[in-house]
Amino acid sequence: MKKFEDPEKLRSWARKARLAGRKIALVPTMGALHAGHLSLIAAAKRKGADEIAVSVFVNPTQFGPKEDYAKYPRDHAADAKKCAAAGATAIFFPTPENMYASDHSVWVVEDGALSGSLCGARRPGHFRGVCTVVAKLFNLVQPDFAVFGQKDFQQAAIVRRMARDLSFGVEIVVAPIVREESGLALSSRNAYLSAEEKTRALALSATLKELKAGVAAKGALPWKAARARAAAALERAGLAVDYVEAVDAADLTPVKTLRKGNAVLLAAFAGKTRLIDNCVV
Repeated sequence: MKKFEDPEKLRSWARKARLAGRKIALVPTMGALHAGHLSLIAAAKRKGADEIAVSVFVNPTQFGPKEDYAKYPRDHAADAKKCAAAGATAIFFPTPENMYASDHSVWVVEDGALSGSLCGARRPGHFRGVCTVVAKLFNLVQPDFAVFGQKDFQQAAIVRRMARDLSFGVEIVVAPIVREESGLALSSRNAYLSAEEKTRALALSATLKELKAGVAAKGALPWKAARARAAAALERAGLAVDYVEAVDAADLTPVKTLRKGNAVLLAAFAGKTRLIDNCVV
């Protein structure tokens, strides 16, 4: 597995691979890799990638001033070992200094409904940082396709729209959420949770499961009442609810009736740790 820190060396490697007719997959991550990230590499392999480039970059531009950028877990040695074992052929460890010029002033912004709600409304500037860094990675690697996780449902929808609207020619592949046996969605931020907080967090997946069962049994659920019940269940578990929303899975517009094919997205705090989860009903 090749290791790169210099963006131009990564670009040169990717150019040579394309000229050799190799199919390239990109897996963007912020590191602290777990089985969920490794499932993205596995998805790239199943799709027939000849080269799989994994970026590991805690991107400062997608963190707000009161968020956890400084303490976000970082372990490059462990991440490299996991990527090599999973079958990645290149890993990219950039720094903020070699990704952003000191006078960086051009940003990529989704200027529509996709980023105006949910996490976008709670984390101003977050998706500007996401879109900008992903666009830079697309330009460096020029992959045939890029793999993202469903757990970041809104992010995947925004990146898919960006790739379409800016004509990147990159197919966006979304891999399913990987969960612990308990149902808790894997996340690098789970490392912040105490044992008690981790138990409370199980209410997220349990609430999603209950909503799916309700739609399966009744065909549809009036969302106002279902939302109130879901929020109450999270609060009873000791979580501080950020949002409970049901949306069209394609364009993230809110729905009044939860039906098969819609997406439910949750965000809540277990202690000081903000967790997200979702499902497509």
